[in-house]
Amino acid sequence: MFQKTAAFLLAAFLAPLLSGKETKPKTIEGETQAAYIERMQQQSPDLLHQTTGSLWTDNGRFANLSADYKASHVGDVIMIVVAQGTSANNTAAVSTARTFNASSGITALAGQLKTAGVANLFSPFSNAALSGKSQGSTTSALNDALAGRVVAVLPSGMLVIEAERQLTMNNEKQTILVRGLVRPGDVAPNNTVQSNQVGNLELELKGKGVLSDGVRPPNALIRGLLWLVGF
Repeated sequence: MFQKTAAFLLAAFLAPLLSGKETKPKTIEGETQAAYIERMQQQSPDLLHQTTGSLWTDNGRFANLSADYKASHVGDVIMIVVAQGTSANNTAAVSTARTFNASSGITALAGQLKTAGVANLFSPFSNAALSGKSQGSTTSALNDALAGRVVAVLPSGMLVIEAERQLTMNNEKQTILVRGLVRPGDVAPNNTVQSNQVGNLELELKGKGVLSDGVRPPNALIRGLLWLVGF
């Protein structure tokens, strides 16, 4: 009985390996390939504009014979060229000085009385000075190019674009997200748009992993202990 059970378990274990099929689908960050395809699929809008008594349709096959191959509808792919740079400098200086001197006494009395003891009754003196300087400088730059797509078209004709890219390398995951509004005329003939031409630009770059953990601020408990010991 034991030999039959062992043979059955061994056959069940070797069957998937001998058939060349994997027991589990490949996953990236916990998402299977089928789930990724389902998430990327979207229902295309109904482009067939129904007209009554006319053979012309705005979205017909020969309606835009001279149009460039540029993003203009929901779901179209567009290339976003990110070139953002920020530089700020701040310098301040302050200097103050204050000096106070006073002298009070009696230098002469009637009847030729001696004034040696009262010649200097009150002689206060004070001196205060303050000098300070401060300087701050901030510089940041981000250059990248990533493909996104049109997620909506506003009634005014503005395109709502969004692009997201996730990169995982050496236990470090980086995510960049770009979204904003683009005028159709700002899209270049090669279907690219510059980030400085995107209205209401939202640009987010964040990381998670071993590098981010090394530069992440400590939690409140650790900060409290560092404050107590004077760091």
